[in-house]
Amino acid sequence: MLSTRKMITIDEELCNGCGECVPSCEEGALAIVDGKARLVKEIYCDGLGACLGDCPTGALKVEVREAEDFNPDAVREHLKAQGRVVPTHMPSPESLRLDRPAGSQKPMGGCPGAAMHTMSPCERANIPMASPAGGSALSHWPVQLRLVPPSAPFLKGADLLLTADCVPVAMPSYHNEYVAGRVVVLGCPKFDNQMEYVEKLADILTENDLKSITVLEMEVPCCSSMSVILREAVKRAGKKVDTVRLTIGRNGNVLETVPLEF
Repeated sequence: MLSTRKMITIDEELCNGCGECVPSCEEGALAIVDGKARLVKEIYCDGLGACLGDCPTGALKVEVREAEDFNPDAVREHLKAQGRVVPTHMPSPESLRLDRPAGSQKPMGGCPGAAMHTMSPCERANIPMASPAGGSALSHWPVQLRLVPPSAPFLKGADLLLTADCVPVAMPSYHNEYVAGRVVVLGCPKFDNQMEYVEKLADILTENDLKSITVLEMEVPCCSSMSVILREAVKRAGKKVDTVRLTIGRNGNVLETVPLEF
């Protein structure tokens, strides 16, 4: 069926036919035809943009338009016919539709563990204490930025805690000082797809009246670009939110606290 969702679009003038995007699309939605990258079929494209970061010319973009639903079964058959690896988890067609009725959000990524959940005060109170200083302050699930849908109810009017993956490992006071009272989203700005993060954060900013954003980055260069990703997302969304960036040392101490101006 047809629905409004995100789709990859290719600027033929920018595309040089290098083919770097083809293997980066796990669903096999892209191919080089007549010297240019082409979308093989709409039903193979999940629109999440994992291929964007591998295009050296910026020819690939994500657009929102009416298209055929993503079809995981067709993707599996397509990849098997090509002798390619079939992804373990793929998003459901329903989770990708932007015109779905309110309240019909499905878990992202096809993984049962990605189902949204807001923890009640009772559930939080019953979490065993991890240390004398306190236990988990987590109030929701999922926490990975790639899995959190922009329409998640816990994002409405939230104080967002945008965290580089390595921070909680280095910082013993992470839960007590920063998670409590905030909505956490985690990601790795080095190994994950940065353009996917930009698009996701832009959608979160657009769909929710966030109260504030706190960015936690590590001091090491490979982990210090989360605020750069956020800056681009703010630019795309055209929606500014009071933001502060904290740089965390490998010893877990806060090395710098800086308000971010967009």
